[in-house]
Amino acid sequence: MKGIICYCSGSGNTELACRYIAGKLKNIEFDLFDIMAGSIPDLEKYDVVGFAAFTNFMSVPYIVRTFIGKLPQQNNMPAFVFNTYGFVSGKTLSILDKLVTEKGFLVMAGHSLHTPESYPPMIVRGMGNQQAPNVKEMSKFNDFIHGLDQVLHAGGELNRKNIFPGFINYLMPAFSVTKAREDMGEKYVDEALCTECGLCGKLCPYEAIECSPKPVFDMNICYGCWRCFNHCPVKAIYTKKFRGRGHYPQPISQLEEKLKV
Repeated sequence: MKGIICYCSGSGNTELACRYIAGKLKNIEFDLFDIMAGSIPDLEKYDVVGFAAFTNFMSVPYIVRTFIGKLPQQNNMPAFVFNTYGFVSGKTLSILDKLVTEKGFLVMAGHSLHTPESYPPMIVRGMGNQQAPNVKEMSKFNDFIHGLDQVLHAGGELNRKNIFPGFINYLMPAFSVTKAREDMGEKYVDEALCTECGLCGKLCPYEAIECSPKPVFDMNICYGCWRCFNHCPVKAIYTKKFRGRGHYPQPISQLEEKLKV
C-alpha cells in the first residue's frame, strides 16, 4: 500500500507531527504533500490519504478548505484526519472530517495533538504550552498511529469512524474564516529593520504580500495566519499590539525531541 499525507503547517509543528506519523507507521509508506505549495497532488497513485492541519481560531485554515474543495470527488477512498493545536482544538477535527467526507473520502481515523503554541498573542500572554504534548498526550498519539497501522495492515473492508472532538471542544464555537484577520489587525513593516529579502512574500499562502521591494500587505485577502510575522528573520513585521515578541518560526527543541523518529 502507498499513502499520502496532505498537510498545512504554518510554524512547522504540524509538518513535524506528520513526519512522525509517517515514520512510525510500519505497514504503509507515506509521501508528504505541503498544501501551501499551491498545487494539487495526483491521488490516483495512492491507497489512503491523510489530511492534516493546524487549528485556526478553533477551526480549519481557509487554505485547507480551498485545497479540499479543489480535489476531485472520490468514491469512499480511505482517509484519516489529524490536527495540531496550541491552546484549544475546538471543532477543527470534526470540521476537517466533514469537509473530507463531503468529497467522498471514507474517514477511518482521526486525532488531535496538543503542541506548543505558535500563535504570537498567546505566546506573549505566557500561554505558550512549551511542554506539550505531555506523557499522556504522547501515549494517545502513539496509540492513534498504532491503531491506524493495524487497520491498514488488516486489509478487507474499511469502516467509517465517527469523529467526535470531545465534549469541551464540541461546545466551543467555530469562528468565521476572517476572524483571525480581524484579531490580527493591520500589519506594518519597520523599514529600518527590513532587509528586503522577500521571504514574507514567498511564504504567504494567500499571496497577500507584494514585495516592491519592501512588503505591502493586502488585508482584503489576508487570513491572519501570522506566517509572515513569525518567519521574518529580522522581526520587521508587526501589528498595533505585537512588535518584536511572540515569534514562533519553527518547532522548539522540546517538541523536536519528542517527535524524533
